[in-house]
Amino acid sequence: MARLTENLNLQRGVLRRLDELPEVQLIDKTKVKSILRDTEERGGWPLVYLENGRILRARLLVGADGSNSPVRSYAQIPSFGWSYDTVGIVATMVHPPRSAFQAPNRTAYQRFLPTGPIAFLPLSPTVSSLVWSTRPTIASALTASEPAVLASMINAAFRLPEISLRYLYDRIIEAQANGQPLTLAEIQQEIKWREDSHAIDPYSAYRSATVEVREDAGIPAADSGFVPPLVTSLQPGTVATFPLKFNHIEAYIGEGHGSRTVLVGDAAHTVHPLAGQGLNMGLADVECLARCIEGTLKQGGDIGSYVALLLYAQERYLENHTIMSAIDKLHKLYTTTFEPVVWARSVGVEVLNELDTIKAALMMVAGARNYKVDRTAAAFNVAATGVETLAAGIKAAKLLGGSAGGLINSGLQRFFKAMSDNSRKNI
Repeated sequence: MARLTENLNLQRGVLRRLDELPEVQLIDKTKVKSILRDTEERGGWPLVYLENGRILRARLLVGADGSNSPVRSYAQIPSFGWSYDTVGIVATMVHPPRSAFQAPNRTAYQRFLPTGPIAFLPLSPTVSSLVWSTRPTIASALTASEPAVLASMINAAFRLPEISLRYLYDRIIEAQANGQPLTLAEIQQEIKWREDSHAIDPYSAYRSATVEVREDAGIPAADSGFVPPLVTSLQPGTVATFPLKFNHIEAYIGEGHGSRTVLVGDAAHTVHPLAGQGLNMGLADVECLARCIEGTLKQGGDIGSYVALLLYAQERYLENHTIMSAIDKLHKLYTTTFEPVVWARSVGVEVLNELDTIKAALMMVAGARNYKVDRTAAAFNVAATGVETLAAGIKAAKLLGGSAGGLINSGLQRFFKAMSDNSRKNI
């Protein structure tokens, strides 16, 4: 579906590529002091003042400068959105490698809790990344605890029932408020008592407090594939928190005072990390903008003009907003404890898990993309075709008084054959 890579590796790759382009000048070890507009007589271009005294006059100023974008402030582009009552905790986790009896560490795990989702994202055989969305009070207490306590809570968050997690949160918050943070031994004792009270099998992978973590542990538990590896430690200096919010600007292109500006990535949109789409959306913005600039240059046009940038805004705004709205609804759906909604979403996930066609379509939208074809449109076409085939098969089977299995299987076979043929055509 997709690959996970550390930000440092992405930055290294970009810098190496820039070294191969002599026409690109990289300015570092300085900051942007201010951005002002040039006089109308000189075209009203943006003037970027640097702390080292240099002034850059930009035909096109691209704002790829984060959620607190100075370029967006200069262009005076308003935004709309809201803050979630949620904080994201990130960290780099260390754990033993998977045994010879298990699949490699290439599977991402995510558990949706009422306080927010927790995600375990593999990076290497022994290192994975944490993204844990939770309430501000819980996040503050967890990050103020010693790293070993946080690591134990990460293990528990993937294994214990939610009622026990609520109790553990309250214990940690209370201990922090009293100025006596829980020690590793104390939190392990609390987790063990909870595991015993829920009658969790001592040999189950859902045990974390009394398990001796070893690299040569032999044959793993039968349910080991349902939970991530046990975290043994956190890399020093990697634990951080950030507030989560939904934010989308009203326009991607500056006009009037902010003409000759365009925004991409977090400068244009901020989304909840539960689906891991923030970076993908930003990369898609950059790819689309590059195509627009290249097309304008080939035609001898002005890359900073509104007309030259309009195609970028038309292509990216609706697609980004659609993804952002879907993620926002998922966040609200999975943070409710209203029983009918909990039942409906559980049944919905079970049904979705059985519909391989729909899953394939979702993976095409959310995963890595091949821009030789319109993957988003193709994905929804695939989904529509699969649903039509499924519905027609069931209807026909009912009329014949037989099973729908053969017809459904035939339809899915035709779908995957078509997908395979399309893949070969676009290689």
